[in-house]
Amino acid sequence: MIAPKTSYAQNGDVSIAYQVVGDGPLDLVFIPGFVSHLDLYWAAPETAAFLRRLASYSRLILFDKRGTGLSDPVSGAATLEERMEDVHAVLDACGSQQAALFGLSEGGPMSLLFAATYPERTTALVTFGSFARLLPAPHYFWERREGGPYTEDVRDEAERGWQQNKAFTDAIENHWGEGKALALYMPSLAGDPNAQRMAGMFERASASPAMARALYQFSTEADVTQILPAIGVPTLVIHRTDDFVPVAYGRYLVDHVPGARFVELAGNDHLPWLGDSDAVLDEVEQFLTGARHGTEPDRVLATVLFTDIAGSTERAAELGDDRWRALLESHNELVRRQLAAFSGHEVKMLGDGFLATFDGPGHAIRCACAIREDLGSLGVDISAGVHTGECEMIGADIGGMAVHIGARVVARAAPGEVLVSGAVRDLVIGSGIEFADRGTHELKGVPGEWQLLAVAGARTAGEPVVAVKTAGDPLAPNATLITKGDRAALRLARRAPGLARLLSRALSRRPRPQETQT
Repeated sequence: MIAPKTSYAQNGDVSIAYQVVGDGPLDLVFIPGFVSHLDLYWAAPETAAFLRRLASYSRLILFDKRGTGLSDPVSGAATLEERMEDVHAVLDACGSQQAALFGLSEGGPMSLLFAATYPERTTALVTFGSFARLLPAPHYFWERREGGPYTEDVRDEAERGWQQNKAFTDAIENHWGEGKALALYMPSLAGDPNAQRMAGMFERASASPAMARALYQFSTEADVTQILPAIGVPTLVIHRTDDFVPVAYGRYLVDHVPGARFVELAGNDHLPWLGDSDAVLDEVEQFLTGARHGTEPDRVLATVLFTDIAGSTERAAELGDDRWRALLESHNELVRRQLAAFSGHEVKMLGDGFLATFDGPGHAIRCACAIREDLGSLGVDISAGVHTGECEMIGADIGGMAVHIGARVVARAAPGEVLVSGAVRDLVIGSGIEFADRGTHELKGVPGEWQLLAVAGARTAGEPVVAVKTAGDPLAPNATLITKGDRAALRLARRAPGLARLLSRALSRRPRPQETQT
């Protein structure tokens, strides 16, 4: 098979490399895991065969995340919101209105968030070896936290998990480009020096050491646990019993995504094209080709922004009717200008404030900060509240508990303060937005206690992660450790992937050192 053409989708000043394979009736987007490289996919026999099977019944859309593979180098790990925008850019460039998502490993959290946020563009969701959060937290497998104390039923698994986590961290931070992590996520190939050499080249070509560290740090902080109940598309969760990522994480997804189906398969390889890949492919094909399209969603995950002029009653009395009306008109014009600049949607005005929705919390926070700064020039202080949750679409209006919570959050905000819920903070990790803890509160009419945080710092001009324009190697624009041998292998993978696969098979059939006859 000739390697597919690599094209580029633009998201702002960042170019996202993508490929389209197959012409089936279903659009299927493969969301890569930790790092990827489109050309090298087709040089590996197992990976190429896996992707060809997916493309046999779909129009398979592949891409490299920004900062990895053939996509533009960037200055740091992208946020979940930015990754969703990149997927949108790829879908638009492909002319795809709706697609199923296949989220592998670290690609799962973004896939889950995308499905909840854009159900109108998501026909189905598949995750493999994935998670909603990677490390334990008080609300998430706290009994497995490092150092315990562990209960008997989780002791062995928890201790083994932390040992593996430390080994993986060491491989990324101190041995990137050497294939040292192979034994953890490809145990069926452990001890094979040829496999480790190929894994090392894949690492070197896919990302720089700095980007690998940034991506891993981001993966340990990302948390989409709170949005899982808002996912309304058909969902299949596949996990291998002895995966590097604990199978309990897959069960957690099924327990919290409404109607999700769980398939547990035997095996310990973290990559679906290793081990019994046919079992994985059979489950995915049956699920996707038999999936029924649901009705138009009337509930959707959204970020709500409430704004309110602080001390408006006193200010109106001070200015008088005419001057107050003129001030309100200026206020409304400035707010609408910033809503447009940050892709917000005005729902309605509430007294002297606004209710607006956004596709992601980062845009909502930056918009609120920009509004606060602009209105400061008028001598006006606002309070703002931001929350992300499932909203009910009621014609042009919205309702539901998320809207109620957002209203309670803004009521707690001090003049000049942008206050957010803990759910929002979890979704903007890595964005450069800083917060000050305002403690936990009971919100009137809302069950439980809610952590609230004030925005302490947020860039309002431009995106926090930008393309890094360098004269890098076009075969591996994100590589900093690439060797002459790597370049030769990459040229072969791009120009003759079939030959590269033959060489890979030949190398894999060589006897391992311990198997050599003497």
